[in-house]
Amino acid sequence: MDALLAVRARGVTKCFGDVVALDGVDLAVARGRIHGLVGPNGAGKTTLLGLLLGLAVADRGGLEILGVPVGRALAAPEGVAGFVDGPGLYPSLTARQNLVALAGLRGRGADRAGVADALDQVGLTDVADDRVGGFSLGMRQRLGLAAALLARPRLLVLDEPANGLDPAGKRHVHGVLHRLAAEGAAVVLSSHRMDDLEALCSEVTILATGRVAFSGPLRELAAGDRELDYRLLTSDPAAARRTAAGAPGVRLLDPDPAAAAGPRPDAERLVLRARVPALDALVSQLVGDGVAVRELAPVVSPLEAAFLALTEQRPQPEGARR
Repeated sequence: MDALLAVRARGVTKCFGDVVALDGVDLAVARGRIHGLVGPNGAGKTTLLGLLLGLAVADRGGLEILGVPVGRALAAPEGVAGFVDGPGLYPSLTARQNLVALAGLRGRGADRAGVADALDQVGLTDVADDRVGGFSLGMRQRLGLAAALLARPRLLVLDEPANGLDPAGKRHVHGVLHRLAAEGAAVVLSSHRMDDLEALCSEVTILATGRVAFSGPLRELAAGDRELDYRLLTSDPAAARRTAAGAPGVRLLDPDPAAAAGPRPDAERLVLRARVPALDALVSQLVGDGVAVRELAPVVSPLEAAFLALTEQRPQPEGARR
């Protein structure tokens, strides 16, 4: 099994003075997978990514990367590339010159064709000869990814790669990551964007106060047997409200529009809390009563709800999320 792993951490602990950043962390990342790393600020995500990139070493525990035990030296293991806290770039150089310079710092030459291909993969061909100092945050993120691609990584480590990306930039980045995984590389990325994790990752690890709260397939986390909040839009809101109010295992969360001071723009949508079986029963009853269900969606995604529960955070009130 371990031969198929790009990362194997056992009981990894890392302290900075009196602060315990990682506390006995176990992690297994398979080759050919995109693994998400999530947690609140200060949970230890950046510290763990730094260990994978050779920017720090663990105080205790064992870490193997691409089948090789990591020693005490501060150095990126062979076959590993990526960035934490944003890519390090030279603002006075062009995008093309940056890639050549960064490849040289790693002791590798960068041929013209390889640089052009990396820029094309991340969608920066049209600005290849523009100075990086004028780039947006999203363009710098994509250039950092292009620099990592020059190393032909078997393990790619990225810290918040979606920061500042517009839809076109996100499409390029997602395409690159899916392609790398399909070719057998492992990708470990941190993100606060649950939609990115759901679109990219087959498995996730959730950290809370330096410990692993969950690690495994995304489907297991999203399919947990827990209550979720849903928005429900029907052809007859009043009838749906009456039915939901009497449905077992269903709790209405929004106020009755008749009792509210003034009209609400979303008065036709109900907000309710239920587990999936109770929700299914409610939908069946509404349809049987001739009430059409036009929209049914979680207020937050199942992944985000699980994340909030596991890290003991509470979702914002419905009005505050807009």
